[in-house]
Amino acid sequence: MHADLSRSTFRPDRHYSAVVAQQGRVQLDADANEQTAIQLQQARTLAADLIGQHGGPDGNTGFALAFKGGSRELDDLVIGGGRYYVDGILCDANRPRPEEAVDDEAEASGSDDAADAADEPSEPPATWTYWDQPDGYRDPERPADRLPTQFPYLAYLKVWERTVTAAEDPALREVALGSAMPDTAARLKVVWQVLPLAGAELEVEDGPGDQRDLIREAFTKWAASAGAPASRLAARSERPDHADEDPCLVAPDARYRGPENQLYRVEIHDGGPAKDATFKWSRENGSVVFPVDELDGTWVELASLGGDGKLDLNVGDRVEFTDTATVSRGEPLPLLRVEEVDLPGRRVRLSGEPEPGVGRRPELHPYLRRWDQRDAARRPRKGAAAGLRRGAVKVEEGRWLPLEDGVEVYFAPGGTYRPGDHWLVPARTATGAVEWPVNAARKALLRAPDGIRVHYAPLGWVYGEGEVSDLRMAFGPLAAPVPAADAAALAAEAEASARTEAAEAEADGGGSTGSEG
Repeated sequence: MHADLSRSTFRPDRHYSAVVAQQGRVQLDADANEQTAIQLQQARTLAADLIGQHGGPDGNTGFALAFKGGSRELDDLVIGGGRYYVDGILCDANRPRPEEAVDDEAEASGSDDAADAADEPSEPPATWTYWDQPDGYRDPERPADRLPTQFPYLAYLKVWERTVTAAEDPALREVALGSAMPDTAARLKVVWQVLPLAGAELEVEDGPGDQRDLIREAFTKWAASAGAPASRLAARSERPDHADEDPCLVAPDARYRGPENQLYRVEIHDGGPAKDATFKWSRENGSVVFPVDELDGTWVELASLGGDGKLDLNVGDRVEFTDTATVSRGEPLPLLRVEEVDLPGRRVRLSGEPEPGVGRRPELHPYLRRWDQRDAARRPRKGAAAGLRRGAVKVEEGRWLPLEDGVEVYFAPGGTYRPGDHWLVPARTATGAVEWPVNAARKALLRAPDGIRVHYAPLGWVYGEGEVSDLRMAFGPLAAPVPAADAAALAAEAEASARTEAAEAEADGGGSTGSEG
């Protein structure tokens, strides 16, 4: 997650069930975040164990699909409301009903005639569609976003989580703290998208009878391949060759030479094989962002230029100009260079104009995200990484690549890289090293990415116009009426009742005789 964190301590393989606070101790963000992660894992594991890999509650199973034809290039899918679970993650397909606003003009005039009623907006849609799904941001002008014209194809659900801060959702900021104060807690958001997959990708042969089980099985294999990480990274800290040239701000033998504790984030930018892949890195976990107020060519007006010298923008910084739609689509954009900073006007001039269609709509909350890789010096040091491509560092496998202050990363040979995959590397001044798992020989271990974790579920096999074979799964409630007693139990109950009645009758008879005496 792109948030201002000290580190991430959640380790599922440790099997911790709770975080236990101790009196008189410092409370850290990592402890609270680990408790949340433990509870989420427990709840989602339980849901997946009971439900299966995916499924929805009987009677309210979400994401029912209906084909809606139009002109062939603008075919659509209607997405039914309800709930659906994918690997234990709850996905809500219900479309919120818009709230009603007060019409001050109508109240003042007191008019309620038919003419006013005719001017009222039409009934809002009750369900989502492929083109307006909340986190899909599909664009009809992009041929790749259109539904396939060749049948059959599969419509599936893609689910993951991403971080949302006050830069994207200003309602998260407590205005009572004042504009000079930083924002508070961030949020994790479940993102779902209904996407098409060409039938040829699944290699399902047409045949007689119900083929839904075969399609589900083929999709499971495809999803396992698409969701499995195919790259590994290791990190270490080594005392740089030029350490003696630095001021004596840290211990002379320190391997990590930074003056402050940092959480480095190494994130894949352009994906593919190593020859095409690039990465970007940040010493602040990519959390330094600047909401954009206005874009004018290469000049960007910002809501703020940062709280201090550590979290501001300077000439030479690499920034990512993006917005909510671009982040949800997971599309890498060129990383632009800050060429000029206008402090009084809260403006910066970038090395190029941002991509068309990105950051032009205020409702999508455009912002700049700062990354900390820099262009290579004219006389690069020994072992320095190769130059930048589109503002990001080229992936080089099989050798240690320096970031800064003694921090180095290593990409395992033979990897395939996905945009957004990332690793977190805490660096600490107290030890003069980075925190990274090592083996008995103190060699850094290769690890799969810390995220993004993507989950998939099949929804429907679209045969043609108006023909969709439902691939969803449903489950009923566990609770059921208490069953009626069997014959033996009923006989025993009747016998016990008879004995009780006989005993009561005998007691009543004995009492009457005693009274008469």
